[in-house]
Amino acid sequence: MCGRYSLSKSKIELEERFQAEMLSDFHPRYNIAPTQLVPVITSASPNGFSYFYWGITPEFGKNKPVALKLINAKSETVDQKVSFKSSFQQRRCIIPADGFYEWKKLGKKTKIPYRFTMREGELFSMAGIWEEYESVNGETQHTFLILTTTPNEVVSDVHDRMPVILNKEGEKKWLDNYSSIEDLKSLFEPISSDFLLSYTVSPLVNSVQNDTPAVMRKTSPMDQHGNYTLFG
Repeated sequence: MCGRYSLSKSKIELEERFQAEMLSDFHPRYNIAPTQLVPVITSASPNGFSYFYWGITPEFGKNKPVALKLINAKSETVDQKVSFKSSFQQRRCIIPADGFYEWKKLGKKTKIPYRFTMREGELFSMAGIWEEYESVNGETQHTFLILTTTPNEVVSDVHDRMPVILNKEGEKKWLDNYSSIEDLKSLFEPISSDFLLSYTVSPLVNSVQNDTPAVMRKTSPMDQHGNYTLFG
């Protein structure tokens, strides 16, 4: 699962890394959560960032509460499930990030938040698929979800899934409308542990209301004692 991530780099850094134009009102984000409007790059518009909502509403949940939104999909079966097959074939996107969060369970009620980043702190992208549908108000909505894969050694100690992370070559394949199914599925291997590091962060990240650099700050698990909260 990937339930939170960060995008704390500047507009210029994003444009340089992804060679795509960012909207002028972009501002860094430190605790991105499902249902929020965030930048992605789609196969339909690879030269510019688009703003989509994180969380695809399944057919059976149209116009239902936000809780029914799907935020992740298993990459292993994305080409088989009826609800995702069309998006996988025709509507792919990459989601820029500079870190993602997972929570390690300790007992029945305790979860410690971890942040995962590239070793040099650089930007990376996660593989996603997107959808377009009409809301109850007749407005066109664009939504996306993040594909996940089996964890590498860095992530497996914390969680049993991790996002599909793409390198630059993988991004080109993922956004290329002419890539074969075999080429696309070859991108689903977990990124090597050599490129990833992790550290514990403040329980502040548990609340979506906290979207400041403080949520990314390294915090010793011992310093979290008495501050555990369930990840919602």
